[in-house]
Amino acid sequence: MLSKVPEVTVWFWIIKILCTTVGESFADWINVGLGVGLNMTAVIFTVVLAVIMAIQLSFNRYVPTVYWLAVVVLSVAGTLYTDILTDSLGVPLALSTTAFGVVLAVVFAVWYARERTLSIHSIVTTPRELFYWLAVLVTFALGTAVGDWTLVLTGWGPGMSVLLPAGLILAIVVGWRLGANPVLSFWLAYILTRPLGANLGDWFASSSADRGLGLGYGITSAIFLATILAAVVYLTVSRSDVIEPPQDSGSFAVSTNAGRERIMLGYYAGVAGATIALLVWAAGQPHATPASAGEEAGGSTSSVALAPGQATVNFPSQEVSKFRIITHDALTKVQSGDHAGAVARIRDLETAWDYDQASLQPMDETAWSYLDGQIDDALRAVRASSPDTKTQKQTLGTLLQSLQ
Repeated sequence: MLSKVPEVTVWFWIIKILCTTVGESFADWINVGLGVGLNMTAVIFTVVLAVIMAIQLSFNRYVPTVYWLAVVVLSVAGTLYTDILTDSLGVPLALSTTAFGVVLAVVFAVWYARERTLSIHSIVTTPRELFYWLAVLVTFALGTAVGDWTLVLTGWGPGMSVLLPAGLILAIVVGWRLGANPVLSFWLAYILTRPLGANLGDWFASSSADRGLGLGYGITSAIFLATILAAVVYLTVSRSDVIEPPQDSGSFAVSTNAGRERIMLGYYAGVAGATIALLVWAAGQPHATPASAGEEAGGSTSSVALAPGQATVNFPSQEVSKFRIITHDALTKVQSGDHAGAVARIRDLETAWDYDQASLQPMDETAWSYLDGQIDDALRAVRASSPDTKTQKQTLGTLLQSLQ
């Protein structure tokens, strides 16, 4: 069959980065906006993934709309699997990052042992395509774990967090242009597009108080989705990313310089070492992280004080009820000693609050800031590396009272 994947052009990278943001936002909308929950959302998207992959595998050529839809769904599924490990099962991000890294290495090893190539230009048989999609799924899960772990270590805000994956991708482009192995360069960049896309979306959506652009998740998702659709339509019409059939009997060998590849492999090792040193340094700097900030004090970080019921009077009752239910669930899990469940539920609260920020904040800036401070306190208390049940109950109880 013809190549089942697109040529790696600038359009490929643009759409790939945007897909990570749209996919994650859509998952959050189902998980929290519709109240489906993390585990059920994962089940839903696993079923959807199976259907989309069946359609993708049924074609004998690259079809832009189906291919990129598969990428979006894989992005959602990979993210959800990592979130389940972290939020529902309490697996440390360091462990999940290591585990997904090992799984990806095994996938590549088996793929290469069977097919003798990992090149994206060689996806012309069903086995190779299956290996390709499995690798893509694991890269999304790994990229999610790496990105989340980086944020936990550094405490960087939305804008700052974009710079690291963007800088690393730029370093990979430089390495590729100087003679690094193209297949290795491709997969390294592919993994890094996941944290880049997610951080970019957070930067666009987060409020100015959180050092974001303040567009909100709804507007951000709409902008990114419109850009993806425009790009896919262009590629469908122009066919500029279609890989033409090879002229020979099927050789997909890439002409490279082995000596230069070894030199650039050392360059990549140097970039990795510098990145680790940067993260170690950033982790040692004073910053507010879920593991430390606000752990001792249970009071709200907001500078205003509102009476119970006053904070929600200008907000839609349906939205307030949603926040109240999630907070009550988290408090119940804390009281029963279910720490992993409380962490998972508090993440639902964070996602729901961020998702509704664009609509709620203009309704009552003072009340929104007041509740935002109390939610931040609750997040820090529940996610603390050394949880204090008393502080957790106090912050969640205070928030629940404000949501009356």
